[in-house]
Formats: sequence, structure tokens, C-alpha cells
Amino acid sequence: MAPAPAAAPAPRAAAAGPAATAASAAIAAPAAPAHYRCDNDIEFTVRFGDDSAIVDAGPRGREELPRDAGGATPQQTVYSNTHMRAEFGLGVSGREALLRYAQPPLLAHCVRD
Repeated sequence: MAPAPAAAPAPRAAAAGPAATAASAAIAAPAAPAHYRCDNDIEFTVRFGDDSAIVDAGPRGREELPRDAGGATPQQTVYSNTHMRAEFGLGVSGREALLRYAQPPLLAHCVRD
């Protein structure tokens, strides 16, 4: 009688060394928000998500902006809602942005730190 076939080896667990821990932390940790300084003494941070941007301008408020179809170049992205329109990736370096507030109407030219 032939011997029974051997069982397949169990799958190996992921390595648990420092490199694996650092890689897991990099995947799990959200990116730090980008900080911009603008005309009219406006400063804000922005976090980009899946087809949205959250702009936090401190005393001017916090807006979640869905992605728009705008943008004249591939590096330019546009996000807007009824209160604000934000354009990122402007200028030669791509570090400039425009914020357009609906009420009161205001246009601010911004640069990422």
C-alpha cells in the first residue's frame, strides 16, 4: 500500500523584524498634511484622500472638497464645494495653490511650505 500524500506546508507568517514593523507603520500611518501660506494672512493645511481634499484653515473653517474635473495640466488638481474652490499643483514647481472663497468672495494665492 502506498503511503498517504504529505500535507502541504502551512503558509509562513510575515517576518516580524524591524523592517516589517517599519513597513507596516508606513502603510498604516496617514501622510502628514501639507501646509500652505497665502495672501491675506491665510494659512491652511490640506489632507488628500480618495477623490477629496480636507482643507483646514483654522478660524476660517474646515471644508471637505470633492475632486472636480478641472485642471489645465496633469499635475493640477481641483477640488470644490459650494463654499470653496481649491486648485493645487500650480506654478513651475507645482507648490502653488489658489483658494477661492464664495462668501465673502475672496481669492488667495498660496505656496506650500
